[in-house]
Amino acid sequence: MPSYVLKFLLLMLIISLHHRAAVGGGGSWQLLQKSVGISPMHMQLLDDDHVIMFDRTDFGASKLPLPDNHCRVDPNDLALKNDCTAHSAAYDSVANIFRPLTVLTDTWCSSGVTLADGRLLQSGGWNDGERAIRFMDPGCPACDWAERPNELTTPRWYATNHILPDGRVIIIGGRNAFNYEFYPGPKGPFDFAFLKETNDPKAENNLYPFVNLHMDGNLFIFANNRAILFDYNKNVVVKKYPIIPGGDPRSYPSTGSAVMLPVKGLEDPNPVVEFLVCGGAPAGSFEKALNGQFVPGLNTCARLKITDPEPAWILETMPMARVMGDMLLLPNGDVLLINGAGAGVAGWELGRDPVLAPVIYHTDNPLGKRFDVQNPTATPRMYHSTAVLLRDGRVLVAGSNPHQFYEFGANALFPTELSLEAFSPPYLDPVLAGLRPNIVGPPSRTPVKYGAIVPVKFTAVGAINPALIKVTMVRPPFTTHSYSMSHRLLVLTNADPVVPLGKGIYQVNVIMPKTANVAPPGFYMLFVVHQDVPSEDYVDVNMAWDIIVELHHSYVLCYIYSE
Repeated sequence: MPSYVLKFLLLMLIISLHHRAAVGGGGSWQLLQKSVGISPMHMQLLDDDHVIMFDRTDFGASKLPLPDNHCRVDPNDLALKNDCTAHSAAYDSVANIFRPLTVLTDTWCSSGVTLADGRLLQSGGWNDGERAIRFMDPGCPACDWAERPNELTTPRWYATNHILPDGRVIIIGGRNAFNYEFYPGPKGPFDFAFLKETNDPKAENNLYPFVNLHMDGNLFIFANNRAILFDYNKNVVVKKYPIIPGGDPRSYPSTGSAVMLPVKGLEDPNPVVEFLVCGGAPAGSFEKALNGQFVPGLNTCARLKITDPEPAWILETMPMARVMGDMLLLPNGDVLLINGAGAGVAGWELGRDPVLAPVIYHTDNPLGKRFDVQNPTATPRMYHSTAVLLRDGRVLVAGSNPHQFYEFGANALFPTELSLEAFSPPYLDPVLAGLRPNIVGPPSRTPVKYGAIVPVKFTAVGAINPALIKVTMVRPPFTTHSYSMSHRLLVLTNADPVVPLGKGIYQVNVIMPKTANVAPPGFYMLFVVHQDVPSEDYVDVNMAWDIIVELHHSYVLCYIYSE
């Protein structure tokens, strides 16, 4: 048999296996650490591959000692006034090692975002942390938290942060905080009537509102069961959207999860923008859970094309009900639903029936063919669990502590969980290696601007179909309480067709986003995707006002500026 025939048959086999893996489910789990000593309820990937994770300072003694016999002395702590254990850690996702960090003010139910320079800005919390702002620098092996205890104008407990086009951060809401403020200023606070309108006196259900920057520079904000388009500069509601069908609440403590779906057609004047919210709990579930009645969660997703002149919600039925789940945008444009429970709500001891199997939502599939159940974990991930996308395409999964303090004993219904796991979606299956691109260029320190055309070189073991190549940018979010803040995925436009440069080497020229409304400044990951299989290596894209680009063999840091 001629060699070219054998190569063709091998390619067809690979494509067949890919089809079965992508459509028929799968995925795999790996235990990374049996214990990191804390139970991460907040996580953020930085541009040095470290994941900053933390829970709260008044859980009691963790299993992660502070170094050099250092102790945190806090007369306001509700558990330990003199605590010699850590409640934060830096996890190196490449080396699979971690080290303790020292956080002094209470980070319970706080929020965060990465800035244009790559630093993590983290805000609010409980008790002595309710007005605090904290910073963490990337790329610094010995760095620790830098805290400013009284920077916020208003106590921010269960608030949401989002990066803005000018590099500032907007901090929205929180318990009994029907307003927003900026960091840096103008400080505010600025009254926000929408949060009052969506407040349920019995369960609130407007905490941790879902916030996304729209392509026009306004904010799409969802709370409870409704959404608006909001001009934060003028404090004006630009547009009101219909109430979600059924009227059930989807935000904390009913706690569904949500994402802005991948945005394509960035060269169009008005690209289509869609919002997806999944799961949650029926109205009244919080009060019933307090009385020991755990109502099954919602088994629906609601999808809204927010750019339609007459937008209307489209309901879809998930394979199972899910509350307190996490939703993440995967590099190929799919959405991962992971973690959570089948009944109850968020809060101490208020969730039941762990949902162990993730689900992949295929964004571009026809209605009725979008959900794909994956292989389950053996570890319940209930209240205060988290998940973040890593740069190699895996998903780091951590946390779960539905108790007022640490509960390590076997008698607890769901003991405090200290382990780290990685979920590998089907696109990482070794049988798909022949389809997987590997980024190899361009050279380091290439200057680039908004709207620049960037040549991306990549290799592949198998044959490449140029028509099935796309390049995506993913902004790594700050994840807590079933919501990933400032999360977005952009499908870049190819300036030219993909061209072969030699044996197994290809180049695609892509057009970077043209405005900061589309890609606000900060750290992004960039992937070459072939037939829904993303590059095994990765590209970091850090869009800011300075101009520096590092394109190494497996990653890119680029700082994009406007003239």
